[in-house]
Amino acid sequence: MILGISEIQKLIKEKKIIQNLSKREIEEPEGTVIDLRLDKLFRLEGSGFIGIDERKTPETIEVASFNEDETQIFKIKPQEYYLTKTVEEVNLPDNIAALFKPRSTLFRSGLILRTGFANPGYSGPLYFGLFNASQCDFQIEMGARYCSVYFMEVKGSIKNTYRGQWQGGRDSASDLEKQI
Repeated sequence: MILGISEIQKLIKEKKIIQNLSKREIEEPEGTVIDLRLDKLFRLEGSGFIGIDERKTPETIEVASFNEDETQIFKIKPQEYYLTKTVEEVNLPDNIAALFKPRSTLFRSGLILRTGFANPGYSGPLYFGLFNASQCDFQIEMGARYCSVYFMEVKGSIKNTYRGQWQGGRDSASDLEKQI
């Protein structure tokens, strides 16, 4: 079941389920989602690998970041891909999971936002992939709302909460590491 805003606001106060929210999302959220803002953009360099027991991601090079005191607009050219980080951070309790979807302006403009799912127990910022699949340049303002989060209650027990190596929100695994 997707949680409604009244339940999300209760969890924000009691469990700090999401932090660093904009004034708009605190005072006037829409529907059943909380919108997330763009904090950082990273270019990928090098190579990556995923195996049965080990993995490595390309290195990340920060190319833009949000500053509340300064407007910064970043141009994403056709066929360019960036790793993104949100301003907001989540702290999911043992019975809440989160699903992420792009805001419709992105896909209406030919951009693909690669999102995922956050398991109960994950704590930290969120990272997504942003790809310009169109033939047009696209400009995005740092700090803009670009993704929505849906919170869901987990019914029944789970064996383990999130314990992966991405806990806390690191952006890459540039050295070969053993997967847990």
